[in-house]
Amino acid sequence: MTGDKFRLIVVDGANVVGARPDGWWRDRAGAAHRLLERLSYWREALDQPADLVVVLEGAAKAAIAGATEFHGIRVVSAAGSGDDAIVEVVAETIARDNNLLITVVTADRGLRERVEQLGAVTVGPSWLLDRIES
Repeated sequence: MTGDKFRLIVVDGANVVGARPDGWWRDRAGAAHRLLERLSYWREALDQPADLVVVLEGAAKAAIAGATEFHGIRVVSAAGSGDDAIVEVVAETIARDNNLLITVVTADRGLRERVEQLGAVTVGPSWLLDRIES
């Protein structure tokens, strides 16, 4: 982070949860809830300020039962495509404040290209999982 730019981290929930073969497919909502819990602990321990947005889709949305926040983390329930919802979050954020450093966590190549065209940077799920699991 440089200067006084604030950081926003947008997490592709399905992509991050799916990055580790730990049985997540048997309980998608439970896996999403565990991700949110780990993210909330990590967020509190960050040295630099950051807002977190997690985009959930499909059965994983049951993890938050319609809520839009989980312990200070903004949660977006995708009405359709999770990728489209992530692009919307990035585009809307840039339209409001283009001074933010936006990082999108995903391994999806197509999504990476879409958000990078808007000005976000991307990292893979292992970048985040290494931090929240340590």
